[in-house]
Amino acid sequence: MLKTLFLLPVETQIFYSVLVFSWTVYLWEAYLSCRQRKIYRTTIHVPEELGKIMDPDTFEKSRLYQLDKSNFSFWSGLYSEIEGTLILLLGGIPFLWHFAGSVTARFGFDPDYEISQSLVFLTLATLFGAVTGLPWSLYSTFVIEEKHGFNQQTLGFFLKDAVKKFAVTQCILLPVSSLLLYIIKIGGDYFFIYAWLFTLLVSLVLVTIYADYIAPLFDKFTPLPEGELKTAIEDMAKSISFPLTKLYVVEGSKRSSHSNAYFYGFFKNKRIVLFDTLLEDYSPLNSAGEPQSETQSETESDPEESSSEKKQKSKKKQGCNNAEILAVLGHELGHWKLGHTVKNIVISQMNSFLCFSLFAVLIGRTELFVAFGFTQSQPTLIGLMIIFQFIFSPYNELLSFCLTVLSRRFEFQADAFARGMGKASELYSALIKLNMDNLGFPVADWLFSMWHYSHPPLLERLRALGNVKQD
Repeated sequence: MLKTLFLLPVETQIFYSVLVFSWTVYLWEAYLSCRQRKIYRTTIHVPEELGKIMDPDTFEKSRLYQLDKSNFSFWSGLYSEIEGTLILLLGGIPFLWHFAGSVTARFGFDPDYEISQSLVFLTLATLFGAVTGLPWSLYSTFVIEEKHGFNQQTLGFFLKDAVKKFAVTQCILLPVSSLLLYIIKIGGDYFFIYAWLFTLLVSLVLVTIYADYIAPLFDKFTPLPEGELKTAIEDMAKSISFPLTKLYVVEGSKRSSHSNAYFYGFFKNKRIVLFDTLLEDYSPLNSAGEPQSETQSETESDPEESSSEKKQKSKKKQGCNNAEILAVLGHELGHWKLGHTVKNIVISQMNSFLCFSLFAVLIGRTELFVAFGFTQSQPTLIGLMIIFQFIFSPYNELLSFCLTVLSRRFEFQADAFARGMGKASELYSALIKLNMDNLGFPVADWLFSMWHYSHPPLLERLRALGNVKQD
């Protein structure tokens, strides 16, 4: 078969090489997922090592949740692969490009107005992706997430959110794309340097404005109220010279009961954002009223209560207590203190510069365009799509795996940083709580986790934290 392939015209070789590699990656991913699904199906009892970490009920819930997600991922991934293959085989990309040209022609723009045609093409392509992806997103949210108790959205809220996301995406994508295409057109021999600098500037601006101007369009951000937690976070930030300027709580509970925390900003203007679902004292999902302290709980508990009754009571609260939140933030601030954020930015920009440099070499190759049905023209946007999405796909897969390995290393280092701050015990219990709140399954196939997990599996992180006493 390979000998026959090499006898074909170079354009045909390129086209079928792209298809073969795409399906090879898909089959590899399907194989890995099959291995992990076998774990979900066969590991029906809590392993002895996890006996003190997860109760059988939570273990079973997490197993079923992850199994449902894995099955859904198989079918959605298969659909996506078939859809992409049909688009290539049936000439969907040149068809959409010519259709975009007919749209611009109706408004008096001839084919020389390539940027205008490119913007119409982008709008139609993203609209097609949004429409075809909508049923899968609906099923994921209102069947799987709803079934397992995570979804907090109504259908109206979901659809309004989807329209808003599409509109915001267009407001960012179209101006940025038009400027990038213009820079490539007028940049001369060194256009790739100017294009790289432009994308660097755009990424820095988006990171800076996202939480202040974009995220509030979708979720409500409020300052963390004055109190013990805010004071403790500010004190911890000062202790490692973290330039904290603002602390926000985001109302993630109206969308999902999953929890998260992150920081953003450059130089001396850092902000921390906490999801309300992460905060035991603030989460509206905790319907038991004002939280009690651990001392009060122990004092008021009935000594004759069975252990199962106590477990049921302990599971009423979602999120972490203040000490555990500080430990989680100690981990996140460890990423900053250890330079992980800067390292990721440097790696990303080195990769971006390399890709634009190679793009400058390849953009003049007519056979790349002919391979995908563009025999009469060589639009810059199509060149970007072909080279970055298809030609670079083997490199992108390798890079993705390397970054996953690096990310796991960074996570261990951040955990060690939090431990160095004296928060090992609190981080230990926080990791367990967050894993149970989000129904993470703690048993993973080694090959699946090696390829996919940007964060180490729970047991590996707990082992690395060491033997800390848990109440």
